[in-house]
Amino acid sequence: MTDRAPLDVLIRRVDPDVPLPAYAMPGDAGADLRTTEPCELAPGERAVLPTGVSIALPEGYAAFVHPRSGLAARCGVAMVNAPGTIDAGYRGEIKVIVVNLDPRDSVRFERFDRIAQLVVQQVETVRFQEVAELPGSARAEGGFGSTGGHAAVDASAGQQTGGNRYASVVSDREGQ
Repeated sequence: MTDRAPLDVLIRRVDPDVPLPAYAMPGDAGADLRTTEPCELAPGERAVLPTGVSIALPEGYAAFVHPRSGLAARCGVAMVNAPGTIDAGYRGEIKVIVVNLDPRDSVRFERFDRIAQLVVQQVETVRFQEVAELPGSARAEGGFGSTGGHAAVDASAGQQTGGNRYASVVSDREGQ
């Protein structure tokens, strides 16, 4: 349990009947967002689903819209721009861009189905300071799987790789 008081966030229902975002379990980081419109997505289709709510975050905070793991695991539903960012100054309705990644089955959303999670976090405003060179680090410029840990990444060590040590798209396509 935390000693901090919960952050007060102003919320307005765009749809007067939509349930307010809520945490499903104690300790959850994300509050469930629901759609206000039914929608059916065929395999590969995407849609922008309204949630029926808009919020006013305090300066220094942002909200991030994350996918729901159950929808991903059971239905192949993902978010195109995960996580979506709600800036402190945005006052419009929160909408969620979902995509059906299942190769065979359509997925149907009904009014008030839970479609995403809203995570509110404190964020820093930074000043960018241009320099000629960055300080060194153990990782340096390694990225895109450079640390390994996955069979496909580890196997790529024997394949043709690009300048950042990841398998080139050309060699990947040629192997299919």
